[in-house]
Amino acid sequence: MKRFNVTVNGKAYDVSVEEMGACAPAAPVAPAPAAPAPAAAPAAPKASAGAVQVKAPMPGTILDIKVSAGQQVKKGDVLVILEAMKMENEIMAPQDGTVDAVHVQKGASVNSDDVVVSLK
Repeated sequence: MKRFNVTVNGKAYDVSVEEMGACAPAAPVAPAPAAPAPAAAPAAPKASAGAVQVKAPMPGTILDIKVSAGQQVKKGDVLVILEAMKMENEIMAPQDGTVDAVHVQKGASVNSDDVVVSLK
């Protein structure tokens, strides 16, 4: 047994520590089986060449989709509602145009810069 003086927050303590015998080396651990590959998400609609991509400004969950493909929109119209940090954020059209494709579904999780809607 070994004795030590330990000071904690200005108060001295006398500590006894029992020394244990030598430890045996740990048995090798077998590698864990490989996890199955995640199922591929359904393919998002492809945007037309030259389409304007409206992207998620932050990670969150799509609460509502206010437009559908082929719908005319004006600059500032709400395209989708994104919930992030317990707040509802309106993602608006950056310009006038026609909705080319909606790339998300209600309830989907998105990351920053994920394309949510394409306009042409």
